[in-house]
Amino acid sequence: MSTLEIKDLHVSVTTEDGAKEILRGVTLTINSGETHAIMGPNGSGKSTLAYSIAGHPKYTITSGTVTLDGEDVLAMSVDERARAGVFLAMQYPVEVPGVSMSNFLRTAKTAVDGEAPKLRTWVKDMKQAMENLRMDPSFAERNVNEGFSGGEKKRHEILQMELLRPKFAVLDETDSGLDVDALRVVSEGVNRAKEATGSGVLLITHYTRILRYIRPDFVHVFVDGRIAEEGGPELAERLEAEGYDRFLTPAQG
Repeated sequence: MSTLEIKDLHVSVTTEDGAKEILRGVTLTINSGETHAIMGPNGSGKSTLAYSIAGHPKYTITSGTVTLDGEDVLAMSVDERARAGVFLAMQYPVEVPGVSMSNFLRTAKTAVDGEAPKLRTWVKDMKQAMENLRMDPSFAERNVNEGFSGGEKKRHEILQMELLRPKFAVLDETDSGLDVDALRVVSEGVNRAKEATGSGVLLITHYTRILRYIRPDFVHVFVDGRIAEEGGPELAERLEAEGYDRFLTPAQG
């Protein structure tokens, strides 16, 4: 079993007016096989947590720790974090002109595992994963995310998760921009990858609709850079009924 542990994490970004604190002391522990949902209003720090774990240079860790099985994640480069087993599915996946999806995925798999996968096995695994996600086989030779719809980009993110088999997957608003059918297919892909590897999942979302397909073990409500409340799946149902108003001060609302 692996453990991703976040302790008293404070994170800032630099703005025109100077440094602005976004995360104000987040503590969270995720174990293998667990699904944690992070919910909260816009601007509460949910995506900041995701990108801080992944190592985005825009965000400055001012205090606190992030460890994976006792190893200091914050001391690792971005590629070292990936090799250690941390995966980020981005809210807005970037396009990579001139690089085919198949080459991108095989290169990523080689970098993460430290050796190239056997070609015959790799082609079979990739074809099966794409079929499961209902991706047209022709996408394998298209440039990464170039000309992809929002739903196609999100399927590609989950294809990466299925093939790279991380210890922990951070999914930043994977449900945004998806219609009902795409949401179900993408969610099934997350569940499949989790079941195959026993990975832990940190699922960041505004809405409860994806939680009907990816059942969380724990729900954490983010407000103003802190965890305001924690609970089980029933907390998400309460948020669906009541919204976030009860967590907000008059100045925030």
